[in-house]
Amino acid sequence: MQQEYARFQELNTELLAISVQEPDIGQQVSELLDLQYPVLSDPGRLAVDAYGVYDLLGDSLAAPSVFVIDIDGVVRWVYVGESSGDRPSNEMILEQLRALATPG
Repeated sequence: MQQEYARFQELNTELLAISVQEPDIGQQVSELLDLQYPVLSDPGRLAVDAYGVYDLLGDSLAAPSVFVIDIDGVVRWVYVGESSGDRPSNEMILEQLRALATPG
């Protein structure tokens, strides 16, 4: 997503990553990958439990997931991976964002 960050911003979109690991781990990942968007820490698993994606793969982590949430806080699209490497393509996510931005 980092490589396509400008394309996400063009669609008036903000990216956030959430990790169940301690904040220092998220910071290290953010620095290592030179991410321009925030990596939030959720060691208490409040967000990942609320969205139902914690430990789905039996690894005590959040399943790789993408939630497109509109400005009113309504979840408009969800992708939950079936393995640790199962993630939607950036183009798939951008397609969903474009559909939301199109009136009608």
